Amino acid sequence: MLPPDPALSDDQVALRAWAPADAPDIVRCCNDPLVPRFIPLIPQPYTTADAEWYIARNDEPEELNLAIVGRDSGAVLGAIGFAFKSFDPAIAEIGYWLAPEARGRGAATRALVLLSRWVLREQPVARLQLITDIANAASQAVARRAGFTHEARLRAGMPARDGGRVDCELYSLLPEEA
Repeated sequence: MLPPDPALSDDQVALRAWAPADAPDIVRCCNDPLVPRFIPLIPQPYTTADAEWYIARNDEPEELNLAIVGRDSGAVLGAIGFAFKSFDPAIAEIGYWLAPEARGRGAATRALVLLSRWVLREQPVARLQLITDIANAASQAVARRAGFTHEARLRAGMPARDGGRVDCELYSLLPEEA
């Protein structure tokens, strides 16, 4: 999917398409213990080949993955993206991760507000949802600050790194709430 044009930004962060030159930053961030802990689908160890595959997903028609960068510095702060659910294309799911040095500074909340409002305004979406591991209090706080509503705890709602399942929290944002 093509990224928003013009690019989404506020006074601190910008969202842009990933570029091949970003691969080292993606590898570094995805090898930080917190990222794969809460996103078990991220391979470990995370390699340059994994990053190149991720960057190439910009061509997928049903999803969009963007870099969160400092607006002035251009430094990679993290990632944010969304994908339409295959069982119902009116539902999209959004997710994000941050570089260790970007945590606790509001970058995830700002990026989530920017992308979620664009998705609900520009895409044929009736519901945007976000799922977090029950132990990921920081991600849950980001969702609430960005205006998402907590709906439920899903028992065994997401895969765990060890092959089992973990409970997760479900949040949503509807077009009329954005």
